[in-house]
Amino acid sequence: MINSSEFSKRLEKVIKFYDETASSFAEKVGVQRSSISHILSGRNKPSLDFVMKVLDTFPDVELYWLLNGKGTFPKTEMKPTSDSIIKTQEQEHNPLVKSHNPKEVETNQTSKNIESLSINNSKEIDRIVIFFKDGTFKNYTH
Repeated sequence: MINSSEFSKRLEKVIKFYDETASSFAEKVGVQRSSISHILSGRNKPSLDFVMKVLDTFPDVELYWLLNGKGTFPKTEMKPTSDSIIKTQEQEHNPLVKSHNPKEVETNQTSKNIESLSINNSKEIDRIVIFFKDGTFKNYTH
C-alpha cells in the first residue's frame, strides 16, 4: 500500500529537482493541475496511470523509489563505456568483473565473459538485469 504523505514528499522532490511548478509539472505529465494539488495535499492517492505518466515524462524517476522510497533518485544506471567499465559497489561481487581497478577492465574482456554465459553460442546477450532484495535493480547493457 502506498503511503500518501510519503509519496507526496517524493513527488515534491521530483518537482523541485526538475525546477518545475506544480502547474508546469502537471502540464508536462499531461494531467490537470488539480490532480497534482490533490495528490500533494494527500486528499487523493496517485493512480497507476498518473505514476506511469510521471515515469514516461521523467526517465530519471525510479518506480520503486517513487512508490515506496526504496532505490535512488535521480536514477543512476551503469552502462559500459568503450574504454572501461566503471566499478560500483554492486560490481565488487559481480563474476563478470575480475579486476578491482576499473581502468584494467576492458569492454571486450567483459564481452568475452558475457559470451561464455550464453545458453547457446549462436545467441548474444543484449543486457543483464540484477534485482536486489530491496526492490531496486541495475541494468547493464552490452
